[in-house]
Amino acid sequence: MEKNYFVNKYAVVDDGVEIGEGSKIWHFSHVQPGSKIGKKCVLGQNVNVANDVIIGNYCKIQNNVSIYEGVTLEDYVFCGPSMVFTNILNPRCKYPQVGKEFYIKTLVKEGASLGANSTIVCGITIGRFAFVAAGAVVTKDVPDFALVKGNPARISGWYSEAGKKLEFDKDGFAYCEKSNVKYFFDGKSVSEVSK
Repeated sequence: MEKNYFVNKYAVVDDGVEIGEGSKIWHFSHVQPGSKIGKKCVLGQNVNVANDVIIGNYCKIQNNVSIYEGVTLEDYVFCGPSMVFTNILNPRCKYPQVGKEFYIKTLVKEGASLGANSTIVCGITIGRFAFVAAGAVVTKDVPDFALVKGNPARISGWYSEAGKKLEFDKDGFAYCEKSNVKYFFDGKSVSEVSK
């Protein structure tokens, strides 16, 4: 059966992997059994996708990223170079915790962008179209459309689906011309008002 995706000759794709149409897997990457990669994804050099990881459609995973078991990426997620996921909260070599029963799940929702060298501590959810700044250490859930930065990461702004900074008026409304969407800020979170 003809492949409708590309795997570089120096990459390793184990048996029992699903890869969507048009996806590309580059040099020295390893995709392990049971994982599912959606269509039109790009996995850069030296990417590791662990067992049973789910990656949605149109995701871009830059060089040197390991996506550990327990992590799920929805559609259009961007993982910047050398960003880090975890799946154990209290690792000890002397007392190993190996297997699904120990792994704490992490969900990255549609359109989120995770900056270069950021770290995502396991057990949290990154909201839709959120931005995690380069080098940030994320220790708790990130709301939809939020920009978080620092260590520990804190909200420092709000961005549209298209990645434009949202400037809210006195009534809490902002409009993004690029995505043609109106947003509302209630003082704690941002939601789409109209598309």
